[in-house]
Amino acid sequence: MATVEKPIRDIEEATVRFCGDSGDGMQLAGTQLTNTSALLGNDVATLPDFPAEIRAPRGTLAGVSGFQIHFASHDIYTPGDTVDALVAMNPAALATNLSDLAPGGTLIVNEDEFEDRQIKQAGYLTNPLSDGSLDGYQLFRVPMTRLTRLAVAEQNLGVKESDRCRNFFAMGLVFWLYDRPLDPTLRYINDKFSKRPEIAEANRRALRAGVNYGETVDAFTSHYRVRRAKLAPGTYRNIMGNEALATGLIAASKLSNCELFLGSYPITPASDILHELSKFKHYGVRTFQAEDEIAAVTSAIGAAFGGSMSVTSSSGPGIALKQEAIGLAVMTELPLIVINVQRGGPSTGLPTKTEQADLGQAIFGRNGECPLPVIAARSPADCFEVAIEAWRLATRYMTPVMLLSDGFIANGSEPWRLPNVADLPTISVEHPGALNEGDTFRPYARDERLARPWALPGTPGLMHRIGGLEKQDITGNVCYDAENHQHMVHLRARKVANIANDIPEQTVDGPASGDLLVVSWGGTYGACATAAHHAQTEGQAVAHCHLRYLNPLPRNLGEILSRYRRVLVPELNRGQLRMILRAEYLVNAVGLNKIKGKPFVVGEVTRKINELLKGETNGATNGDGFVPTPTQSPVSLREGLQGD
Repeated sequence: MATVEKPIRDIEEATVRFCGDSGDGMQLAGTQLTNTSALLGNDVATLPDFPAEIRAPRGTLAGVSGFQIHFASHDIYTPGDTVDALVAMNPAALATNLSDLAPGGTLIVNEDEFEDRQIKQAGYLTNPLSDGSLDGYQLFRVPMTRLTRLAVAEQNLGVKESDRCRNFFAMGLVFWLYDRPLDPTLRYINDKFSKRPEIAEANRRALRAGVNYGETVDAFTSHYRVRRAKLAPGTYRNIMGNEALATGLIAASKLSNCELFLGSYPITPASDILHELSKFKHYGVRTFQAEDEIAAVTSAIGAAFGGSMSVTSSSGPGIALKQEAIGLAVMTELPLIVINVQRGGPSTGLPTKTEQADLGQAIFGRNGECPLPVIAARSPADCFEVAIEAWRLATRYMTPVMLLSDGFIANGSEPWRLPNVADLPTISVEHPGALNEGDTFRPYARDERLARPWALPGTPGLMHRIGGLEKQDITGNVCYDAENHQHMVHLRARKVANIANDIPEQTVDGPASGDLLVVSWGGTYGACATAAHHAQTEGQAVAHCHLRYLNPLPRNLGEILSRYRRVLVPELNRGQLRMILRAEYLVNAVGLNKIKGKPFVVGEVTRKINELLKGETNGATNGDGFVPTPTQSPVSLREGLQGD
């Protein structure tokens, strides 16, 4: 009997989340949906959510792994606020993710896993599938385990191997629900399991069983279609933040004709940079997995002394261990990129969750007067450009540069338009040549940017001292003279400050002046940009200013801040950038601060914008546009660190 084709509804966007135990293949399911949506021409943004414990007991709240994808027929900047469709593979996944499902949203659960023991393990007193607590959602109880076992029965797999195919069943059902083609995933199966044909066939059957379930079960009355987005012309690929960062580093090494060396010690969520770069030995990339963080950064400093493009990567705890050596790089004035993929802290903190709490560490976190440039990526694809810019600054000013990413950016993905190589900037690196007889090498002589020469070891006549002791200006001799030390401290600080003249002026998205300016940095870009756009659509005088350069700040930032009646700084910390803006520009910035291991959703920023604008329209101001609160007046550094 022929099946009746179900109606398909066009929608502009959808947010889907897969969640289950860490061994249920939820990351794979999300990745396949992401890649397929990208191939369809949708704009996509993702949010993988890994459990911190590698081997958490099955069925526990701590072991839940999730993957959220937002795909749309228009430009998007975030992985979505609320979830339209949630796939929960067990009670623990339901308990930890249900609060993010939109009222009336689609809830697909594997009812076979809702047994008494697992229900209690998840903290439920009664079965949520039958106690009425899910009445506010479109609940689909799918016997996913049984149907998957039936679908793969002819492959004669064991129970455990059969059950591992359940994620493909879930994929198939979601692919049907959002009208996604199977071909990309079938190609993945063929490649991935080419040496295990029985497993490949089982996964194919489970995938098609999921599609067939959606097509034939009466409970699913319709499905959805998200059409192609109108993206700028070009060739696109889907890329994750750490992948883009590694690609940008390789590009920078080629643009500067320097061999790339990475000295690193693995740490979540930065390890994938090491993994990715280790694949490119044929591009002259050298990777060194050191025995600890100190060995990693000092090996990179040694490579910089030898003339390589040197990079070291870590997360907050590892950066803390590297700080003395970073000070050594500042003193020796060698080019170095220090990558910090931030995670929740302090100490071991939340290894797999995101945070922006290392800005103070990046700018102030070393002994002595030890400034260095700090820049931050705003999205996964932006990591490519930021990596190139970090190396440009490091070589032009002979200084280590701190590059900030975070767990959200590192593991998230989005479409990336492949750049035209001819459009990439040239990074000019010059090393002094051999001296003529009778000439004297001056290792701390300065050019117009106050950068010293990058002398390569072995070059005739360029022998000089290197190390952490203070050097005499020009000669580079060890010097304990008080006047020289003060001179050198000011000189190194002035060199970094001068970078403000070598970076683009800050721009704003929105009106050039108005009621409110939203200032953001790092991974909060998407939520802040979207919230500001919403406000502008409603006719509000709200602009958005996103900072790539955090030290030094753009030279026109103070003038920009003065053009708005109020300044809002959303951050995933207690207000570190807000403190700096208050101290630098005496602006009474208001904070929106969140420290939950999760990125902002657009609604949170929108509510704060409306709250501030409503305060003004109600006339609750002190005459200069500010609404005084206990943390806003008077301005002080101490108050600047108080969270809202």
